[in-house]
Amino acid sequence: MGFVLPASFYGASSIKTGGSCWRSKQYAKNHYASSYLTTLCHKTGENKKEYRFMMSSQPNLRHHYRIMEGGSTCQENEKKYIVKATSKQTFEYEPHAQHSKSIWDSIKNAFDAFYRFSRPYAAIEAALGATSISFLAVEKLSDLSVVFFIGLLQVVVASFFMNIFHCGFNQLCDIEIDKINKPYLPLASGELSFRNSVLIVASSLMLCFGLAWIEGSWPLFWGFFVCAMLTAAYSINLPLLRWKKSSMLAAINIFVNAGVLRPLGYFLHMQTCVFKRPTTFPRPLIFCMAILSLFFVVIALFKDIPDTEGDKKFGIRSLSAQLGQKQVFWICISLLQMAYGITILAGVTSPFLWSKISMVLGHAILASILGYQVKSVDLKNNDALQSFYLFIWKLLTVEYCLIPLFR
Repeated sequence: MGFVLPASFYGASSIKTGGSCWRSKQYAKNHYASSYLTTLCHKTGENKKEYRFMMSSQPNLRHHYRIMEGGSTCQENEKKYIVKATSKQTFEYEPHAQHSKSIWDSIKNAFDAFYRFSRPYAAIEAALGATSISFLAVEKLSDLSVVFFIGLLQVVVASFFMNIFHCGFNQLCDIEIDKINKPYLPLASGELSFRNSVLIVASSLMLCFGLAWIEGSWPLFWGFFVCAMLTAAYSINLPLLRWKKSSMLAAINIFVNAGVLRPLGYFLHMQTCVFKRPTTFPRPLIFCMAILSLFFVVIALFKDIPDTEGDKKFGIRSLSAQLGQKQVFWICISLLQMAYGITILAGVTSPFLWSKISMVLGHAILASILGYQVKSVDLKNNDALQSFYLFIWKLLTVEYCLIPLFR
């Protein structure tokens, strides 16, 4: 009399059975999820013997059997079948899947590090700034042609690469400071190596110059060249350089770089290279440079408020380190409100009704939102200050949307 126990699919089991040898083999062959083996009882007195054999009942399964034969007290031999079923799929496909997943994770992490290295809020500002100022060169609806949008795309792409160079170069020169002030940045945290960062920054600068050279746009080329020089003067720690150590030089650097040179280069590129018109400096362009200059002076001053601790440690005499965070905060708010006052007055003087309404109403709303947000800022909390700094970038983004409406 015998009995049957199913063997484990992934493990090993001992099975004692009675019955026919032919039935046992047939059962083991046809069962997919587990193996059933039979024990044949023969009344012999032979010594224990051990046999090993392997059967495969399915293409993806290997069943290992070990047969142990020996006598019993009732002189009946007993066979024990030890079964271990393993799947070929585990060895053939799983490593490949894990390898593919590992490659995908590496690519995803690399893109994430590059995204944070390029400072996305600044990249968005660069693209919007190039677009906004390019539209200032549009004088009539017929100017919105395929040629215009091709020239606009060239400006946007070039400005994106210039932004990567500017942000990346500053991080290369400030690794130790960023470990205190901004440890989440990929270069300061070690996610991005110094060598790879240098390659990204150098490639971005070459691509930026290359696009301007291929297009034959000297306003873009020289504008980017002077901007690159100012970026180097701002960050490199050499005699007569490292202008960021002085609050006055830092403000002038950012004011000239982002508030004058870039807008001028973008506008003249569209005016002379795309529309083939003579060089002019119309009223909307002058207004644009004045407003952007005020905004970037505020950004230059405010960005140092959350970084006061690290700046003091490394001897950087920012205005926030000298006057204190609270005083610089209110200076920045006053400058922003003054910028909105100027734009409202400029809008009133516009000869076009739609320009008057959009400029006056739009900037009045922005000034109200600014006043509301100021009330909720905790000046003793660096996270709150950093959040408000990003809010200023959002205000600048909206300003870029309003600038083309000024006529």
